[in-house]
This record gives sequence, structure tokens and C-alpha cells, in this order.
Amino acid sequence: MNDVIATAAALQRNDPCPCGSGLKYKKCCMDKQGTDKDFAAVYYRRHGIRLKTAADVEGIRRSGRLVLELLEIASGLVKPGAVTGDIDRILAEHTRQRGAISAPMGYRGYPKNTCISINEVICHGIPGERILLEGDIVNVDVTTILDGFYADASKTFAVGQVAPEAARLIQVTRECLRRGMKAVKPGNTLGDIGHAIQSYAEGEKCSVVRDFVGHGIGFDFHEPPQIMHTGRRGHGLTLVPGMVFTIEPMINLGRADSRVLRDGWTAVTADGSLSAQFEQTLLVTPDGCESLTPYEPDYFLT
Repeated sequence: MNDVIATAAALQRNDPCPCGSGLKYKKCCMDKQGTDKDFAAVYYRRHGIRLKTAADVEGIRRSGRLVLELLEIASGLVKPGAVTGDIDRILAEHTRQRGAISAPMGYRGYPKNTCISINEVICHGIPGERILLEGDIVNVDVTTILDGFYADASKTFAVGQVAPEAARLIQVTRECLRRGMKAVKPGNTLGDIGHAIQSYAEGEKCSVVRDFVGHGIGFDFHEPPQIMHTGRRGHGLTLVPGMVFTIEPMINLGRADSRVLRDGWTAVTADGSLSAQFEQTLLVTPDGCESLTPYEPDYFLT
């Protein structure tokens, strides 16, 4: 067995075959795969998903450690009076000092190093001259490329004292990420992740953004598969060890609808309601999942 993350070994005979045939594993690829490398080739051919080796995971994990450093720096910068462009520049300089690259800069023409999304901004807020005010909520989203490996995470911060409904939204969104993470294990499906998030958020009278999703990551910024934050149990692609992707639920106090501003990037809630987001980069392991950007581990892994 080579160093692919124990892909076939974690599957049970009666699990749906992850090659996408619709058959049970025992009736499809179980007897066809001589090695995990062969299995990974089938998975790539059918779904475009590149399963990560142990060496790949270590590279992504190192990039993830830098992401954590940046989010920790951001936590000290997000306060009343801070200018979002200054936060972006400080995080970019720290990234350069670590010998890494800010993945958003120049990506499809994006003009900054981070995304900083405030209040009604769902995602892709462009840092600039905006000054943070007491009572704002602000998501800082960072993606690094270190030695060719990508990692991605974000947090939503409260700026000073925030309104009770804003504090509740932040807590609900954190819990959505936690529940999504708990659904990640071999044999579960992408629909299980989406259902875990959607059922909780809607039960809390919030809505889940459909227009923006999580994604595979590691060798590139955005890889297959797309990770919807809504779904039905047992539906969608089967999860197998070696998959690396982000879960990044965007949760609104009002309706789920969004619109993009004239800058072509900034996505806001259509009704002007508050939006929050939390994101981590996750590895499917033989018995569950591991966060490769593990902030607040005591909260997310309980």
C-alpha cells in the first residue's frame, strides 16, 4: 500500500461505490483495485477529485498553520477605528515574511490579499478605506500558498459590543460549521454535510446562502467537489479518505438571496440583513475528519 490516505481500506462492502456507478462497493471497485493508487486514479477520472497523499496533507497542514497565524493577527486588528485596507496590508506582509503567497491577490482579477466582509456582506468584501465601527461584525477570509500547497479559513469577529441578534448569528454560524464537520467521515455523503448545516440554521430561524459554496483545495485554490451547505441525507458524492475540502457556511439573519455589487466581487444579502461565515480546511480520514486549519479545537471537535 502506498501513501494515499487509506482510501479503499475505510470503505465497507455495502457502501455506495465512490466511483459514481451507483452500485455497492462490493459489486463494483472493491475487487478491481490492486492498490490505493489505482483507486485514486478511478476517483480522479470519475469526479476530477485528486485524493491527497500523506506528503500532500503535510504540505497543506503547513500552509494551514500560516492561515492560523494570520487569523490570530487579524483578531488583534479587528477593533473600532481599524481600516480594512490596513488589515489587508499587515496580513499580506506577514504572509510574504513567511515565504508564502496570498492566493486571492490577482485571482480572476481580485485586487487584494484577503476578503474582509462586513455586516450585510456575505463574502468577497474588498478591503479598502472602510473604517470598522463599534457594533460591526466582520469576516476575515485568508488563503495562503506555501511551497505550492493551498489552505483556506475564515472567522467572523465582533467589533466591540454588538447587538444581541448579531451575537446570536455569529454563534449559530459557528455551530453550523461544527455540525458540518461532525458529518465528515468515510461513507457519509456531501448531502449529509449540507443537511447537518441547513437543518440547524433553519431551525434557528436563519437562512443558508446557496449562491456560494465550499470547495476542494490543496493543489489549487478551487478544486472539485463543490460543498453545498444545504442538502439531503444520503444524497450526493460519497466521502472517502484523502479528500480535502473547505466547509464554509454563510448564514443570514434574513433571506438567503444575494446580489453582487458593481465591483464584480462584493456579495451582499438582497434584503440588507446581517450575514456571518466560518470556514475550515478539512481532510477526510479513515475514521472521521481532521481540520488542517484547526482553530478553537475544543469547540469544534466536541
